[in-house]
Amino acid sequence: MSADLRALRGDPFEQLLVLEARLRAARMDAAAGEAQSWTGLGFRLGQTWLVAPRDDVREVIPPPSTTRVPNARGWMRGLANVRGELLAIVDLPALLGLPQAEHQRMQRVLVLNSRRNPVGMLVDEVAGYRQFTPGEQRAEMATQAGPFTPFLLGAFVREGQPWLVFSLHKLVQDESFRSAAL
Repeated sequence: MSADLRALRGDPFEQLLVLEARLRAARMDAAAGEAQSWTGLGFRLGQTWLVAPRDDVREVIPPPSTTRVPNARGWMRGLANVRGELLAIVDLPALLGLPQAEHQRMQRVLVLNSRRNPVGMLVDEVAGYRQFTPGEQRAEMATQAGPFTPFLLGAFVREGQPWLVFSLHKLVQDESFRSAAL
């Protein structure tokens, strides 16, 4: 058992989340190496194009009206009622310290595929599903990607355009994300 799992000995659910994140990363590496292609949902934050694993996103919706949460950090847009369920809406560029989008009409919300964490991530633009081949994989790019680095699973380059593989599940497990209160 690794040191980071030992630290979670008293919290078996957190242990499972850490193991799940590791398995996702390993599956992505294996899938990219063995499969003909890997598919993820492309989106943009600022000038950077990213792609989320297909299983990370339950749905994409237009930004809903939100109710502000008192004493929450600025990146916590608020709570929204989406088809009768409360959904926390997070301004992903603001959380990562990126500038606000110039054209908000392209913004969308990526709804995390998780019953335990009902959260939607506001992004600047959604490009739809993208498929990548093993030859386009560039794992070394994921180690020096500024504020995205802690949440990356890898990277691809297609026709000179980098696509960073961004894990929404890694983001919601991060301590900075979990401390939304001021």
